[in-house]
Amino acid sequence: MLSRKTHAVMQPSPPVSHATTETSSRRKRTFFLVGSFAVAAAIVIAARSVLLPFVLAFVLAYVFTPLVTWVELRRVPRGVAIVLVYVVVIGATGAFLRTATPRVAHEVAGFRRELPALVQAARSHWVPRLQERLKALGLSAEPAPTTDGPAPDQLATGGTAGSSGSSGSSGSPSRVAFVAHPEPGGAYAIEVTGRLAISPSKRGGFVIEPAQPVVEPPLNLDKLFADVAGKGVHYAQDNALAIVKAGRDIVASVSRGIFIFGITLMLAAYIMLTRERIVGFFLSLARPSNQASLRSLVDRIDEGLSGVVRGQLLICLVNGVLSAIGFAMVNLKYWPVLALVATVFSLIPIFGSIASAIPAVALGLTQSFGTAAFVLAWILGIHQLEANFLNPKIMGTSAKIHPVLVVFSLLVGEHFFRTAGALLAVPAMSIAQSLFLHGLHTYRDTESSSE
Repeated sequence: MLSRKTHAVMQPSPPVSHATTETSSRRKRTFFLVGSFAVAAAIVIAARSVLLPFVLAFVLAYVFTPLVTWVELRRVPRGVAIVLVYVVVIGATGAFLRTATPRVAHEVAGFRRELPALVQAARSHWVPRLQERLKALGLSAEPAPTTDGPAPDQLATGGTAGSSGSSGSSGSPSRVAFVAHPEPGGAYAIEVTGRLAISPSKRGGFVIEPAQPVVEPPLNLDKLFADVAGKGVHYAQDNALAIVKAGRDIVASVSRGIFIFGITLMLAAYIMLTRERIVGFFLSLARPSNQASLRSLVDRIDEGLSGVVRGQLLICLVNGVLSAIGFAMVNLKYWPVLALVATVFSLIPIFGSIASAIPAVALGLTQSFGTAAFVLAWILGIHQLEANFLNPKIMGTSAKIHPVLVVFSLLVGEHFFRTAGALLAVPAMSIAQSLFLHGLHTYRDTESSSE
């Protein structure tokens, strides 16, 4: 019997299109990048308490990179250039602090001692003058009378009729004043101010006279020092653990500050030394066809941030120097402190300049109206120079952000994140503006190529 063999014919599978393979590869790449980003974000959030050195390192690297590049152009190796920049910048900063800190500390101590007198002078002199000006312009209502009878200072000096007693000099009896207040029906109520001594009289009745001031015994320095030393010993014995803990906390805080400073400088040096590799890694995350577009975005963000961050730091330095020169010209009180305040506050555009001008003008008013007018005119001149020359030349026109966007970003940043938000608001707005402009240009280029 003949067997019949059957042969299965293998049908070839349909070819997989190139578009399907590309879509699948793109989907897998997207999932991988999104998953990696989510993991990285989770790690950053979990380790946010130790991120301060890294954030400061990136800021320092971004600020110092132009200086390192400038040194490199002199045919200096990059590692040596970084060390030279560190030596120059840290040395100059240390020399400035060594020179300026004693003067600033002296000025701050003097300001703290004189602040109550300045406040009193403002209340007794400048506020009444301002009220008179407003009243003359019809902008202030008639003030209501405060109290009946003489003012306290009149009572203290015996400036009322019917006051009696001896002079109020040191070692003399206290001054006593009798103030008569009319009552209904023709009677008078007598108000006595001051200290009275009441003693029995030999003839009967009582003798009323101003009280003699209490004479303090002479100060015994030996006894005072002994008391202070004894109390100090007892306090140290009773709070030995608290003192040791406070000392340990101080030492730990200083050590941690030194450690963070050293780590920050080291991280910034590594970032500057390998900046091309860092940028190349982020560019490699994009598809080869999109790397040119991503590179354009990175350049646009760098251009905007370089104007906002590096330019603003340079403008702060210029504002501080010019403010110090102007304040010193008119011998404004505490001008080193005010110049330092103007330098630091200039980090916050617009609002920082206004905030730093208020104390300078107020202190100028305590000296003379001409001093205050000169300080105000000098500050306005500095900001005109900044707006019309420094901003276009230092920041560049491409890095400028519309003032409305600056105010909006500052208000939003301060509302949600307080001081840190105000400092980082404009750089964040610069990055957002760069992203928007890059997307807009990409969309326009796509439309032009489709047509």
